[in-house]
Amino acid sequence: MSVTKVELAELVYEHMKVDKRRAAELVDMFFEELKAGLVKDGEIQISGFGKFVIKQKKERKGRNPQTNKPLTISKRKVATFHHSQVLKERLNNKK
Repeated sequence: MSVTKVELAELVYEHMKVDKRRAAELVDMFFEELKAGLVKDGEIQISGFGKFVIKQKKERKGRNPQTNKPLTISKRKVATFHHSQVLKERLNNKK
């Protein structure tokens, strides 16, 4: 399932009874705070949901799948997600 920010804003609008513009602002603000926290601290923990963590990937050798030529994949940062125990139990119908 894929959900857009517009769809999330619609859900906020329906459940919180705020106007649509304010709902969209709240959704945008939430994601901006997530991004800012990840950049600043390298992790964001949302209680009962999980934790987003920035990990550093090392430089490595790879190949171009179209030409089969070897290349070097540069080091980079990636965001990973680790679910909470609460979410894990809910996913496995234990609660």
